[in-house]
Amino acid sequence: MATVTANAPRTALPGFLKQPVVRKLLLLALAAAVLVPLAAARWASGSWPGALTVDVSGPLTKVSDWIIDNRDSHPLFLYFLGHISNAVVICVRAVYLVLLAAGWAGVTAAASLVAWRVAGPRLAAGTGVAFLACGFLGMWVPTMQTLALMVVAVLASVVVGVLLGLAAGLSDRLDRMLRPVLDTMQVLPAFAYLLPVVLVFGIGVPAAVLATVVYAAPPMARLTALGLRGADKEVLEAVESLGTTARQRLLTARIPLARKELLLGLNQTIMMALSMAVIASVIGAGGLGDRVYQALASVDVGAALAAGIPIVLLAVVLDRVTGAAGEKLGEEPHPNGRRLWLYVLAGTVAVAVAGRLAGRLDWPDAWALNISEPVNRAVDWMTDHLYTGVPVVGGTADWAAHFTTWVLDPVRDGLLWLPWWSVLLVVAALAWLIGTWRTALTAVLAMAAIGVLGVWKPSLDTLSQVLAAVAVTLVLGFATGIAAARSDRVERLLRPVLDVFQTMPQFVYLIPVVALFGVGRAPAVAAAVVYALPAVVRITTQGLRQVDPAALESSRSLGATPAQQLRQVQLPLARPALLLAVNQGVVLVLAVVIIGGLVGGGALGYEVVAGLARGDLATGLVAGAAIVCLGLMLDRVTQPTERRTKKGA
Repeated sequence: MATVTANAPRTALPGFLKQPVVRKLLLLALAAAVLVPLAAARWASGSWPGALTVDVSGPLTKVSDWIIDNRDSHPLFLYFLGHISNAVVICVRAVYLVLLAAGWAGVTAAASLVAWRVAGPRLAAGTGVAFLACGFLGMWVPTMQTLALMVVAVLASVVVGVLLGLAAGLSDRLDRMLRPVLDTMQVLPAFAYLLPVVLVFGIGVPAAVLATVVYAAPPMARLTALGLRGADKEVLEAVESLGTTARQRLLTARIPLARKELLLGLNQTIMMALSMAVIASVIGAGGLGDRVYQALASVDVGAALAAGIPIVLLAVVLDRVTGAAGEKLGEEPHPNGRRLWLYVLAGTVAVAVAGRLAGRLDWPDAWALNISEPVNRAVDWMTDHLYTGVPVVGGTADWAAHFTTWVLDPVRDGLLWLPWWSVLLVVAALAWLIGTWRTALTAVLAMAAIGVLGVWKPSLDTLSQVLAAVAVTLVLGFATGIAAARSDRVERLLRPVLDVFQTMPQFVYLIPVVALFGVGRAPAVAAAVVYALPAVVRITTQGLRQVDPAALESSRSLGATPAQQLRQVQLPLARPALLLAVNQGVVLVLAVVIIGGLVGGGALGYEVVAGLARGDLATGLVAGAAIVCLGLMLDRVTQPTERRTKKGA
């Protein structure tokens, strides 16, 4: 009887089986061959089975009723939440009174002098023009109301974000625990948590500030943790060798080394807070957001633009000032730095006192310009000439109808036609092919949670809109990003346009979108594309421009044409940036789903808005949770996960 020795050679695998993707595909085919017949026999219907659904409306309704019944009598509200509400009102009112006391001249001088001290005369002039433009648009008082609310909201967001970031940056365990919390805070639609905030604090400034903090604090927390974890280890070891305590190391080494990340977190928090200005107006924030929301209700594009431009100007000014301050970090301090800041303070006080003595604290009504009428006439002309009757290409109403018929309806009907278990299999396959089994498990559990919550059909309807919007966004974004990466002139021309699109509240451009495309799912997709496009263009441009110049020069020396360089060198080397652009496009499109519900988008967006309007906590929160699950699933499917092995394979 023959024996096999230990040195006998092993049978080598065929070459194609050595590819991880091929092995995964074979395993998926084997699993499908076993599971599909079993699932088809057990669940013949394609809809999610009622036996696997959990009704959470009862418990949530009881919670809502308890809050309403005890809001004026329970000690939790009287001695804790009530004090928080009062403190927020006092802080916002104090900041607003200071701004009014300084007058329009004092506020403009203060902003310009701070910009001059931080970034120089050019930005100082731009800052002054921006604040004066708010007055000329007749929006000085609403601008000061929004600025007062944003000052308090940003300060609270920074405090909360820094505390969470310190916890996550100093403890791996807390970092793992906080990560899903921060993900939920960022992905959960603002309309979904407006209702519980209103139930607790009522309609008004405290609810608006708290809703803004929930949305704006995560970037500060993430960047604080990133800065603390990325501190130079050699510096920390040197400080530790001097016998310092953990608290001293934090204050003297970790935080100073993380200054740039902290300032970037402040910048992002300001941007996120301003983007909440309009949504917070739904629950009584007032200011510019309230003007925009009222204009949306009356379909007044001119009034919405007049209130939206100051929000954009505030966002651009604060972005430039904080960005300039970040670039100066690490430089040698100016020898007369303190004296210059005293000059800034003295100049502000002098201008404010002069304005008070001259009786010019309020912006003169005679200086206000009415842009509503010309803007509305332009929109009416566009609607009359572009909505229908355009020769050859057809009007925007025809485009919307064709897009709905040829794209949105087939995608939605196809998703609803698929059995629920096949959708889970497809999600698992996609997530596993680009990631690991943990990625696939997370994506499947997120998708299954949607069915368990009982919102399977509206979620697939929302998913169809997201997929269509992402496809259009990526086509336009990649094409525009490539053009900007290959031409400095194109990039310079696009930068102000992208700034406006990225900072303009969604409600502002939602009105002309509705005027041009009507009401339905197509305008909801168009609004999502406009909102997500700037980020995709910026990331694509930056990724292509950061490709190693040596690789481009090498391909050029081999006779490659510009098109060949793009296909064979730039796009492959910029793959991480392009994947990040896809991921951000998905997240931003999903963020506009709720706004789309206001203009006929239906599905989950409509349910969240309807829940807020009716005071139905269960409907709003369940739909919001489903959107979070969709976002988590799409994030795992679109963001590859690198597998780490000991051998680096």
